[in-house]
Amino acid sequence: MLYLVGLGLGSEKDITVKGLEAVKKCERIYLEAYTSILTGVPKERLEEFYEKPITISDRDMVESGCEEILAAADTVDVAFLVVGDPFGATTHSDLMMRAREKNIPVAVIHNASIMNAVGCCGLQLYNYGQSVSICFFTDTWKPDSFYDKVAVNRRAGLHTLCLLDIKVKEPNLEAMMKGKIKFDPPRYMTINTAVAQLLEVEKTRGEGVYTEDTIAVGLARVGHDTQQVVSGRLRDLLAVDFGQPLHTLVVAGNMHFLEAEMVKTFAVDPVAFDALDIKQ
Repeated sequence: MLYLVGLGLGSEKDITVKGLEAVKKCERIYLEAYTSILTGVPKERLEEFYEKPITISDRDMVESGCEEILAAADTVDVAFLVVGDPFGATTHSDLMMRAREKNIPVAVIHNASIMNAVGCCGLQLYNYGQSVSICFFTDTWKPDSFYDKVAVNRRAGLHTLCLLDIKVKEPNLEAMMKGKIKFDPPRYMTINTAVAQLLEVEKTRGEGVYTEDTIAVGLARVGHDTQQVVSGRLRDLLAVDFGQPLHTLVVAGNMHFLEAEMVKTFAVDPVAFDALDIKQ
């Protein structure tokens, strides 16, 4: 049996009872470590809690070399651990389909993910449109496909969940040119960087999808004891120190007055918040 187990967002203790029971009976355990991370929770702490050794699975192993994960999974139990929920990324759906092609039974054990935990900011989940991913800009590559989806959402009055880029085990291009294998240090996009890129794209495209005064909410380390939620205009969030990763950004659409009241409790300046247009 292949178990796809969601770990939740905060710590090793966020796994469900059902998930923990599955992990403890598995012969091999793999931890997916490139679409998300459990901030501040090293592999060793997970191993101590589960009382099992864990193999870290990078993108290559999951997407190109999944044979190792699936090996003998038709006769022994294997767990594939995912931060958040198992289906938070397309990669995991692909792994399940590959397992089924090999007639390997698959069991999915769900958990909280940023896709539903984002409701903690006060914006109701049923008022969200398409989620978008915001990638790190480089000097030569500034992907802006998210802009069109934000535009669709805002025209419909819907909120937009922005998933921010994570760079883990990225090959160093300079080293590659020399025939060497070297990886860059991990990088996690901050809310400040995401806002700066959003505003840069608006300035370039100039379609008036949002402005510096558009209301947004920044969320950091959702599910952790140090969770931080701050709301305000996009330009207000540029100056906020959100601390350690992981970060998430929501661009607000039209807000029901109850949504606005809760979002206001996280405002950089609650008094100034009252003057903002909640039906932008």
